Amino acid sequence: MNKELIKQRFSRKLNSYNENAHIQKQMAEKLINMANPISAEQVIEDILEIGCGTGLLTEFAHKKLDYKNYIALDIVPECKKHIEKIDSNIEFITSDIETYIENSKTFDLIISNASLQWVENLPEFINKLVNKLKPNGKLLFSTFGKENFREIYFVLGKTLTYFSKSELQNELKIYSPQIEEEVRVMAFKTPKDVLKHIQNTGVNALSQETWTKKDLVNFEKEYNSFCFNRPTLTYNPIYILIQK
Repeated sequence: MNKELIKQRFSRKLNSYNENAHIQKQMAEKLINMANPISAEQVIEDILEIGCGTGLLTEFAHKKLDYKNYIALDIVPECKKHIEKIDSNIEFITSDIETYIENSKTFDLIISNASLQWVENLPEFINKLVNKLKPNGKLLFSTFGKENFREIYFVLGKTLTYFSKSELQNELKIYSPQIEEEVRVMAFKTPKDVLKHIQNTGVNALSQETWTKKDLVNFEKEYNSFCFNRPTLTYNPIYILIQK
């Protein structure tokens, strides 16, 4: 996993992220709706948000959760200005979460939207996060399943390491997690529009290769052969809630 490439790609697309990340915004809202009962009767003392980005999840949390201390963490330092606009009292930290969590304090709630697919070993990392929860604390996050970007995998043969719902259920069974799964399909006019969408959300961080005109023509040809009616892009959100 090239963390520096991930950092570069996301930092370049911060200004275009919100207007293109339609699925991620819907995921963020669903997460907070799952979290809402947590603060129904009392203030949450300490919240950690992992991979806050431009603050899609942060904004929903700010509006719907009652909290005292909130840490928003991201590998991209430029995200700070987006978080400060939501709540100047939120503490923004620039760090790779896998480094930060080793020596962090404990939290009542750890949340993350559409970012944990970038860690090296998701089941192992989830164990570390659970260990950073206070007694009765909750871990609430979304990631993506194996159907995610299946069109891209068919055409380019490249993908992140995704886990299916059943695999995650098995890996995390000692925690008796609540897991929900969705499949959402976006339609586009052309394969180029699919590429533009991916680029504008910064998630094209699997390769540093520069495409030639021939590469683009081949991509369009293969994409149209796979999606012969209309170019689509599949998202496969998975939501997980764990209570310590």
